Amino acid sequence: MKKSISLLLIIILVISLSACSMNPPEWAKPGKHKELKDMKIGLSISTLDNPFFVSLKNGVIQEAASKGIKVITVDAQNDTEKQMNDIEDLIQQGVDMLLINPTDSAAISSAVQSANHIGIPVITLDRSADKGKVETLVASDNITGGKMAANFIINKVGKHAKVVELQGTPGASAARERGQGFHEIADKKLDVIAKQTANFDRTQGLNVMENLLQGHKDIQAVFAQNDEMALGAIEAIKSSGRDIVVVGFDGTDDGIKAVKEGRLSATVAQQPVLIGKQAVIAASKVLQGKKVKSRIAVPLKLIQ
Repeated sequence: MKKSISLLLIIILVISLSACSMNPPEWAKPGKHKELKDMKIGLSISTLDNPFFVSLKNGVIQEAASKGIKVITVDAQNDTEKQMNDIEDLIQQGVDMLLINPTDSAAISSAVQSANHIGIPVITLDRSADKGKVETLVASDNITGGKMAANFIINKVGKHAKVVELQGTPGASAARERGQGFHEIADKKLDVIAKQTANFDRTQGLNVMENLLQGHKDIQAVFAQNDEMALGAIEAIKSSGRDIVVVGFDGTDDGIKAVKEGRLSATVAQQPVLIGKQAVIAASKVLQGKKVKSRIAVPLKLIQ
């Protein structure tokens, strides 16, 4: 009997300790502040190797500075596990709000739910979280952007042109949505002969495009789901000596420069700085107890 009671006490103790480890220490728990200048925002970026996300981060920092809000930034380096650990560290540092640009929309869900459990509000930027409560998603309309790219290709090379698609990181909502919008038009009016991921990366875009060029001699156009992959693709195409229309997505400085120089046919331009600023504006409202829309759309434009 005594042995049973002792075992039960041990089990209860282990469960209690486990529950405690899921929460930050008392000093780190988010508090109720009257002034925005007392607030602390944790910003988790998928990767700062991509100029688009550097601009997004700068938008967050600029707007936060104008409001006197402190920002702690962490770079996941396109590593889902690192992003989860980064967010746990931000929680331990007592942030009042989390701004998350997910590496993977499904994988980030558990981190969002952990923040929900503790009472830390979450806003996602550019990419959504599949599960958990998010106050708002601040992003471009990626589906519309994908359609814009498809329609540009049709206008440039005609219906039923043979097209390949360079896809972004699997699991990222932006990749899913841009692909969805593109295929809503392309599957009816173009001939998509190949699609392959290059993980939103310039070097991978170059390598994947080289392989596609070897396997397909009749490619007329390329839709790359971001400018980094598009810039890699045009280097591969240049080496091949072929004339192929390439459309990117994001409107980064490098992408716009390539369009102006005639190397890139077009880019569907986002406004990453504005995405970052709008996220902080929404965060400040949430921290003051105000309601925000479930999605805040930032306008797109085609640069050609």
